[in-house]
Amino acid sequence: MKLRGMGAALASLAVLVASAGLAAAGPGAAGHSHSHDGETDFGRPGDPKKKSRTVEVIMREGDGKMEFVPSRIEVRQGEQIRFVMKNHGELEHEFVLATFEENLKHAEEMAKNPEMEHDEPNMKRLKPKAGTSAVWHFTKAGEFQFACLIPGHMEAGMKGVIVVKPAKAGPAVEAAISKTKKQ
Repeated sequence: MKLRGMGAALASLAVLVASAGLAAAGPGAAGHSHSHDGETDFGRPGDPKKKSRTVEVIMREGDGKMEFVPSRIEVRQGEQIRFVMKNHGELEHEFVLATFEENLKHAEEMAKNPEMEHDEPNMKRLKPKAGTSAVWHFTKAGEFQFACLIPGHMEAGMKGVIVVKPAKAGPAVEAAISKTKKQ
């Protein structure tokens, strides 16, 4: 009798733990997390209290295409950018910053769950004529993508690239390199 009661308690505990895991997964498919609170392959959330360069990004549609203006942004490794996004269009749009591969995977998830909404440090969804901002610290050099992952929008041209150039060496390092080249 005692074992039977304990088995029921363990089964209840297993259901509770499984339910907590699904709740922790957040919106979207089970286990699909949007959290980018830490370091990623494309940087980390910025600190709004620290110095940043402002880059305005316009979202719009018309003449059968959708676009970001600008669609190419260059930054330096270590630079913090405050993206000021403005949706000039008549449709909802998103700004999702990630690697090309991550955005491709995420677009597949969005096709299955088109009502998935984003409000993370690297993901913002804007209603028509709305605006918002996000601060991102680019810690790694490379090329990364920003895109609208609402089904059909990226395919209609709503994507862009961020080129993160390697950080410049400090004056002491540059002097040492220059001295080595002269020898």
